[in-house]
Amino acid sequence: MATYEQALQLVQLLEAELIQRERDIRIHNAFYRGDHPLKFASDEFARFHGDRYRDFSDNWTQVVADSPVERMTVTGFQASGETDADKELWRVWQVNGLDADSQLGFLGSVVNARSFVLVWGDPADPDMPVVTFEDPSQCVIAYEPGSRRLRRAALKRWQDGSEDFATLYLAGEVWKFSRPHLATDGDKSPQMQDVDEALKKWRPRELADEPNPQPNPMGVVPMVELPNKPSLAADPISDVGGVIAMQNAINLLWAQLFTAADYASFPQRVILGAEPPSIPKLNSQGEVVGKQPVDIAKFAVDRVMMFNDKDARIGEWQAANLLMYTGLIEVAVGHLAAQTRTPQHYLVGKMANLAEGALLAAETGLVKRVEEKQTWSGQGLRETARLIALARGEDAKAQAMRSGRVLWKDAESRSHAQLADALLKLKQLGFPFKWLALKYGLTPTEVADVMAMRLEELEADPVTELTRQIGGGPPTLGNEEPGPGEVPDEGEEPAA
Repeated sequence: MATYEQALQLVQLLEAELIQRERDIRIHNAFYRGDHPLKFASDEFARFHGDRYRDFSDNWTQVVADSPVERMTVTGFQASGETDADKELWRVWQVNGLDADSQLGFLGSVVNARSFVLVWGDPADPDMPVVTFEDPSQCVIAYEPGSRRLRRAALKRWQDGSEDFATLYLAGEVWKFSRPHLATDGDKSPQMQDVDEALKKWRPRELADEPNPQPNPMGVVPMVELPNKPSLAADPISDVGGVIAMQNAINLLWAQLFTAADYASFPQRVILGAEPPSIPKLNSQGEVVGKQPVDIAKFAVDRVMMFNDKDARIGEWQAANLLMYTGLIEVAVGHLAAQTRTPQHYLVGKMANLAEGALLAAETGLVKRVEEKQTWSGQGLRETARLIALARGEDAKAQAMRSGRVLWKDAESRSHAQLADALLKLKQLGFPFKWLALKYGLTPTEVADVMAMRLEELEADPVTELTRQIGGGPPTLGNEEPGPGEVPDEGEEPAA
């Protein structure tokens, strides 16, 4: 068991890692939401036009981040040695609302390189642990030296009202800390800064209904990391991080196009060989006492100007070629699509008359990208299922889930007709109906319902019931070979 000093030291070290990650997380979240500062512009352009385009962004970052997440759907968990998905694990998943929250977790991984899942037992309902996806700006995990999976400690830090809270999860116990939340202010005196530093030290949280620290009955750190593009030696990589530079270039091209379009729609002319127009300036008696220049803006509105000079000439600057900008923007978007393996038809607002096979081929990069993320996130979700079993006191199931697997909806997008045709061919090869139903995209619960409904239909059919009585066996589900005395399915030849 860790001492108070050891726990406090761990909190401070993990908090320092969180603070170091905050800058990238803040930038990535801003770009996902479309908050893009104007970059790569010259000093003159930024000085005159920076504020004009402050609230504009052609936000492709969000499309790049959303495209794989919309195809990452968990449909169940299967323990090692089992042929069916685990119903209890799926019930915990659904009761905790993880059908929706898992999408938030996957999006957090794609945008910010990682997200987290926290599992904890509920004393009021021991069979229903509390499972939550956590934001990467609030959580961090420390691993054993030389390991990427053996968790040593985990920290969750958050702000609520006027206080900061921190919970340290260890394998044997859980520590809870708090401190006043102090806003940073550079104008404070050195004495007040010293007071702030003293107040910002973590202290054990006073809890009336539970001990602090409290034991961890699960025996393992109950938080799991879902990394995005992990590597052997470095931190995971955000999909947004590689998009920012090209996104900035696209925004700058749009800003320059808008500026050029503004001047093109209001032609810029020059008058040569004429004095600037002026009008007489009169005193109270009506005598000319001077001249005052004419407001050029008035001539721009009236579109009329008169000159007496016989040598006056009018010239005009040629408007910029705006198609040059749109062509560059299309090239930049194409580079962004290639670099992120996002299909072109996701980014370009026009569709060619492509055959279905060609459309599937165009999405191959995205499908592989999704399958990679399913592999990376699947390891963490499999460990999450193990933690759920430990929280429920099911040690045997927890052991089986270590080598179990996560069931995903097919990452490839196909029409119902094409998918049904493929599944029919697999059925003719002998694949069982239950496997085909899962491949179709049904959840294990839906598969069980479909199986029950098929049995009801077969039992309600008099011919099928007579066949069952003659054959002496239960009705089939259309996959098994007909037994002695059984009528084969329509369109099938009797077994030899």
